[in-house]
Amino acid sequence: MFLQQLINGIALGSTYALIALGYTMVYGIITLINFAHGEIFMVGAFVGLLMVGYFKLNLFLAMACAMAFCMVMGVVIEFIAYRPLRKSSRLSALISAIGVSIFLSSLAMMVFGANAKGFPDSAFQSQQIHIGNADISTLQLLIIGVSALLMLALEFIVQKTKIGKAMRATSEDYNTAALMGINVNFVISFTFALGSALAAAGGVLVGVLFNSVSFNMGLMAGLKAFAAAVLGGIGSIPGAMLGGLLLGVAEVFGVAVGYSSYRDAIAFAILVLVLLVRPTGLLGQKIQKKV
Repeated sequence: MFLQQLINGIALGSTYALIALGYTMVYGIITLINFAHGEIFMVGAFVGLLMVGYFKLNLFLAMACAMAFCMVMGVVIEFIAYRPLRKSSRLSALISAIGVSIFLSSLAMMVFGANAKGFPDSAFQSQQIHIGNADISTLQLLIIGVSALLMLALEFIVQKTKIGKAMRATSEDYNTAALMGINVNFVISFTFALGSALAAAGGVLVGVLFNSVSFNMGLMAGLKAFAAAVLGGIGSIPGAMLGGLLLGVAEVFGVAVGYSSYRDAIAFAILVLVLLVRPTGLLGQKIQKKV
């Protein structure tokens, strides 16, 4: 059953990676941990559910709508909650992020109720593929494929486009980038939009995978994705991808060998072990500062 559990872990880890990318990009640009990112993931799942259930759109159009909606929401959150505090202490920005997180989850509970909602059966007709002793669903393959495509698109944007070059420059030195004529406010807003879009896609995929969307689904998913970002090296895009995949595979294999009660603890135990050995994460680099 190794192959089946491996596919299960990669599918789950791919969604963690999509969320972790938002954490690591925002931290890389303005050294802020956006703890409202998990709730953006949750909102994306609800928007996707609304598009499929009420407007009868197919899954891909619903995902596109969710990504567009969360891109706008990410920009608005940055403008209202984070930009005024950019020159304040990090604690102020952290408290603001927690406040946005609580506000979004409470609003979702008021609008959609406390009970979990499920995607209709027409959202995606999953089929089983038999490979040896493994039963792999086409839904898992879809999640892996869509996640890989989105990650490749992100890598292309960051490495090959003008805005990507501006993002990398801003992450190196915020003030110098501004002096060189880069519109850092636009770069930061674009980073929030990009990360929010990836989180929304992850929310729709997770909602379809587990057929459950609830107001508090972003809490644990966000914490695990943050753990994945730190595990891979906070600020490193490849590190976030690797960390998400490793956590997903480790979690699934931990459940498979009989530690299902410790499912949520497995990710954080691995995080602690790695940080004890390599505090910068797997792909993180040590930063030297002149004193």
